[in-house]
Amino acid sequence: MVLRLCLAVATVVLFLALWVVVPPPTYPALILAVGAPEVAAWLMVVSVAVGLAAGRAVGRSWLARLTVLAAAGAIALAVMPFVRFPGTARRFDVAMRTALGADYLCGVPAGVLRSMRPRTLDPLELFAGLDAGHARITRGVRFAVHDGVPLTLDVFRPERAGTYASVVQIYGGAWQRGAPGNDSAPAAYLASHGYVVFAIDYRHAPRWRWPAQLADVRAALRWIEVHGPEYGADPERIALIGRSSGAQLALVGAYAPGAPPVRAVVSYYGPVDLVEGYRHPPSPDPLHVRGIEEAFLGGTPDEVPELYREASPITYAAHPLPPTLLVYATRDNVVEARFGALLDERLRATGTTSVLLEIPWSEHGFDAVTGGPGAQLALYYTERFLAWSLRSSDSTSCARSRSTLHHLQ
Repeated sequence: MVLRLCLAVATVVLFLALWVVVPPPTYPALILAVGAPEVAAWLMVVSVAVGLAAGRAVGRSWLARLTVLAAAGAIALAVMPFVRFPGTARRFDVAMRTALGADYLCGVPAGVLRSMRPRTLDPLELFAGLDAGHARITRGVRFAVHDGVPLTLDVFRPERAGTYASVVQIYGGAWQRGAPGNDSAPAAYLASHGYVVFAIDYRHAPRWRWPAQLADVRAALRWIEVHGPEYGADPERIALIGRSSGAQLALVGAYAPGAPPVRAVVSYYGPVDLVEGYRHPPSPDPLHVRGIEEAFLGGTPDEVPELYREASPITYAAHPLPPTLLVYATRDNVVEARFGALLDERLRATGTTSVLLEIPWSEHGFDAVTGGPGAQLALYYTERFLAWSLRSSDSTSCARSRSTLHHLQ
């Protein structure tokens, strides 16, 4: 009975670990492909446990031998993100320093440097999830009413009173679903580390189509400009961060004519060129990208070409734009990583500061598992990009900051 149970567990873990490398053909499979690399530490622990339990009988039982083989296969697959992690982190260091300067954190106050994540990977968080710290949270603050729809935002702010740089967070969900409460853990983390985060809402397709969502983002930014100081936010030091469809809104919100001034924008796996995404969808295509875009824009690129052009962030990459951090996943089967590279190339050609970070083992939405290796790596460099763009000061002693950085390393 014990061996049968061990074999059953090893088989399930091996099945889950396969999604570290297998492309997802359906939505349920996509969930597995998103989660498997990010919970790989758990998969390895369970595999080792059942392998050791069965190993005692491996010489006299075929069930034990099958169990050990399945556990070994699961371990070989689950270890892949960690094998690739050090080299990926080194490449990201080079990308940040190349784009932002060798001493890009030189102007960040020493106290801010000490509060940032000291390492790219925290082993404890692999099992316990992101330690979001402590933040004051105010939910359901109304910032606008459009077409009879009340739009609200959640505010995450440091516990200590003061004036802080601000981050506007925009959730994903194929423009059709989601709420400001999504991604609360990273928002609370940023707030506990010295930012005021406004997690905003917007109207959903297909009932409300583009450009309704852009109007909602701009309404939120206008509200923050007026009311942000009431929550300790400095509206002159603001960055936008979005995930998936929310990243498209963040990019266009920062790039399009008439955009309010923002210091920076961060895109986690955001759509870049909606025409190209429609013409050449991913394969496999678990979310049916064409249907999502048609619901969002009200037709195909041939039927509403101007809307596709206006909604594509790459349209605006013809002149210098706010500094941009692009975080993509190599295995993404919703928004392929090639789109991040395409936008990065266009931005740099205009003289815009752009950083492209591509996580080789991850899938679309990887940071939903907040303590996973992909999420930790992305947060480490996002935090540094935000510090550089929002919290640098020319009056700060670079020598002291270098000393602090050396101590942290």
